[in-house]
Amino acid sequence: MCQHFAVSDVDYEKAIAYQSKYSGRIERILVNMGALAEDKLHLVYQQFLDIPLFDGAGIQANTENVQQVIGHDDQIWLKDKGWLVIDANDNDWTFVTVDPLEMSVNQWVGQKDIDPSIYIATTSEFEQLAIEVIEHSEDLFANDLTSVEEAKLRELAAEAPIVSLLNSLITRALRDNASDMHIEPVDNKCRVRFRVDGVLHAEEYIPTSMELPIVTRIKILSGMDIAEKRRPQDGKIELKIAQEELDVRVSALPLNLGESVVMRFLRKDSLNYDMTHLGLSEDIQRKIDQDLQTTAGVILLTGPTGSGKTTSLYTFLSALNDDKVKIITLEDPVEYQLEGVNQVQVKPDIGFDFAAGLRSIVRQDPDIIMLGEIRDHETARIALQSAITGHLVFSTVHTNDAPSAYTRLLDLGVEEFLLNAALVSIIAQRLLRTLCDECSEPLDASGTHDMLTKYPMEKLAEQFTQGSINLRKPKGCESCNHTGYKGRKAIVEYMPCDEVVRSIPKDSFFVDKVKKYNAEQNNRTMLEDGLLKVIQGMTTIDEVMRVAG
Repeated sequence: MCQHFAVSDVDYEKAIAYQSKYSGRIERILVNMGALAEDKLHLVYQQFLDIPLFDGAGIQANTENVQQVIGHDDQIWLKDKGWLVIDANDNDWTFVTVDPLEMSVNQWVGQKDIDPSIYIATTSEFEQLAIEVIEHSEDLFANDLTSVEEAKLRELAAEAPIVSLLNSLITRALRDNASDMHIEPVDNKCRVRFRVDGVLHAEEYIPTSMELPIVTRIKILSGMDIAEKRRPQDGKIELKIAQEELDVRVSALPLNLGESVVMRFLRKDSLNYDMTHLGLSEDIQRKIDQDLQTTAGVILLTGPTGSGKTTSLYTFLSALNDDKVKIITLEDPVEYQLEGVNQVQVKPDIGFDFAAGLRSIVRQDPDIIMLGEIRDHETARIALQSAITGHLVFSTVHTNDAPSAYTRLLDLGVEEFLLNAALVSIIAQRLLRTLCDECSEPLDASGTHDMLTKYPMEKLAEQFTQGSINLRKPKGCESCNHTGYKGRKAIVEYMPCDEVVRSIPKDSFFVDKVKKYNAEQNNRTMLEDGLLKVIQGMTTIDEVMRVAG
């Protein structure tokens, strides 16, 4: 194999050594080393597994047959694993794959009563098929409205009461510093809610008769199809209100009772990407500052949607941004423009996804790469390989804590040795509301005693030299809209990927072992970091438990 595909004996021996030490598949190790071109993998599989190559001219996808035998979610799962069902007739299923050795899919196929025909495809052939089979196989809904009805709806949406109501709602949302506005049908009513500091607040109900005109006006402003009411849509509005530039991301989702519309407000003029603005504790900030000085490796942020990962990434990039380095980001979507940074928007509908974009980025000679999210094996592999070839890479994954990021990447098919070689640190993050400076007040002696008895705050204060314990409680005033809270800060779990972490086997006991080691290294969990902010009088126990409990 090695001679036929121009892999030197030296590289092959190195790959064997890696495999014996870290395990993994030999062909993937060779690709990650750069010893085997990835565009030759399909030929390797074809020769040594005796699986025929995909012939686009002779083998056609039959989306109608596929829809009858496999659900959309299963097809998406298969695609993420590098497989697709492109035709099916009774028990005869036709698969196309770029990774025929993917164990989970082979087990899945083996459990089904089918006779599979398997073909090997190149990455570009596979991506084109994915667009054809998955996107084009979705039902195309007919336009519900006649041209007359559509014109009438547009006229209704342009009437003064509708325009005035929507403007009023947007103005109120901005005044309350809302990040999102939700308009949704509920029990023969139309509810409007604002998300302020991560928490939804019901503002008011508007007449049901005004729901469709309001939704229609939002669709018109954001460039959506007003006649389409049975498929999700996304749009964007650019506004300037009271000298403030504003981008509004709009999402419309069909419900049984109508449509839910969410407007996300992105303020261009109120951005602050200073490290101190994140609210990190001094010890954690020092560790992150040290990581930012490295010239190669991967720094990962983890957490759910809305946990402030993008803001933290932008802050890290801003700290590193100067004329001596080239920074390129790949995002979906590009939310804010960073001066001096090359920002790229992915476009999955034309095949320009994270993996394809990342392959293009590394040819642009960047020093620093920011990848919005690692979602699949291909993206993860290229990102980690870029790190070990001299790039500093920032990205995110969706996990609940820092150690679980390893598990997530292994589930995506990333080899253990590549994780050990590339990862610098992992930072799990959440955002919690901070007490209003105008109205918060000290917790009484009885409440303080109860909190100190229930939670290990005295130990934390002593361990992290915080001095006195200052417990406070919310009250509510005009400044905080009577919630008692105003603004948010990050609580984090910092995990260095040092020699000890790299030496721990990545098995089912890994997460527990790393948590124990992290505690021994005086690195806090997110819950403990939140309790530290309670000790400092920044927030409350209730808020910490809501976010990290």
